[in-house]
This record gives sequence, structure tokens and C-alpha cells, in this order.
Amino acid sequence: MPAPSEHTRLSLEQRLGDHARTAWPQLTRLHVRHRGTFAYVPGQLADGEQVKLMRLRYNGTAATWGFALYLASSDTYENTVLPTGSLTGTPAQALDCACHLHLAAPNT
Repeated sequence: MPAPSEHTRLSLEQRLGDHARTAWPQLTRLHVRHRGTFAYVPGQLADGEQVKLMRLRYNGTAATWGFALYLASSDTYENTVLPTGSLTGTPAQALDCACHLHLAAPNT
């Protein structure tokens, strides 16, 4: 699978940032880093602490991405099933799943 285009990478960052601002106010910023087909997504908390959240894998479409949750116990990313029962989903679904596990409840 080829790496996502610059447009797709920027779109992913924009969509994740917009979703984080509305659903996860604990995060002051997301720092999305791209490497090949992967996007690594740590979040920054208000106190400046960075929390590794997840890794997304580009599957050829900007709409759905593969999801891997960061595991602090082993300092690795593990492919993870989303609450929908799928290994792929929207970036917002992946962010919600990761934040539910790594942060307090969302602002609802």
C-alpha cells in the first residue's frame, strides 16, 4: 500500500483535531506524525504532558484507517478491534476508543 498523499495526511490531521476539540477537551493538541502508511497520534494534556494514544494505518482511503492502540506496558502499538467490531474505522472512532482507554470520560 502506498503512503497517503499530502492532502490525505493534512485532511486526517484536520479531522482529528476538530474531533478532539469538541469531544476531548482534556487534549490541548494532537501531534500527528506520519511515517509511510502509518500515522502516530499522541495527545498533549493541559499540563504539557504528552500521552501516546494510537497508530492509524492507511488503507487506500481517507475515510477508514486501520487502528492500533498504544500499550504503555510494552511500549508498542497493537492492532485493536474498535467497539464497532472492526479493525478499521473512521479516525474519530479510533480517537474515541483510544481516549476512552487513556483519558477520563469525554465531555458529553
